[in-house]
Amino acid sequence: MNPSSVKPLSTLPSPIRQPQFIRRHSLVVRVTHWINVMCLSLLLMSGLQIFNAHPRLYWGQYGADADHAFIDLSAHPFPSWITIPSYHDLGAGRNWHFFFAWLLVVNGLLYLIHGLWRGHIRKDLLPDRDQLRPRHLWQEIIDHVRLRFAKGDDARRYNALQKITYLLVALGLLPMMVLTGLTMSPGLNAAFPFLLDLFGGRASARTLHFITASSLVLFVVVHLLMVVLSGFRNNMRSMLNGRYAIDPSGDTP
Repeated sequence: MNPSSVKPLSTLPSPIRQPQFIRRHSLVVRVTHWINVMCLSLLLMSGLQIFNAHPRLYWGQYGADADHAFIDLSAHPFPSWITIPSYHDLGAGRNWHFFFAWLLVVNGLLYLIHGLWRGHIRKDLLPDRDQLRPRHLWQEIIDHVRLRFAKGDDARRYNALQKITYLLVALGLLPMMVLTGLTMSPGLNAAFPFLLDLFGGRASARTLHFITASSLVLFVVVHLLMVVLSGFRNNMRSMLNGRYAIDPSGDTP
């Protein structure tokens, strides 16, 4: 063998590292996630049908045409193509809304019970002490603004911003939307009169319901944007079959 034909070790090509797949989402988490997607989509569309019947929001115990509106969108109602049904039918809109509202409640309770029983909320959603350090949080904000996402071993867990946001949605916005929706029901007011005092009246509850729903829409938009930018294929795979790919070299496929 000619010594000159022997390549130094440093010039040899490095072995190809295969992505490592981890189990990121359990079956219950994946199923409840997609049921939530369906429920929230249909709740939004049927809710806009209901809102178009009286596109004014008030603050206080009562709200009528002669009262001053806290928010007035009567000049710009939501288009029919985004409402369910697409034609004006308040009764049908309410039927759709109530059905998927209760399905969302049942699905949310299933997720919560499973999360507490299997430790999903404690292990995966509660930020640890290091993640809550101001310097660490500020660095995560900077990384997100610059679209620098976790890679390698750091991608095995949610970052602090994800955990805080998911907790606010699951334990804040969704319960608020359900409770304000219940407050608008005269029948439930008779059974649970404290709800009217809690939210300052049925008109105020309707306004809070609209603001909460708008906040959830904003969350969904940002969430979808992050899913696409941080690796659409990998994120979708993890939410369909639970498998999330991590490249040992530090990239997330």
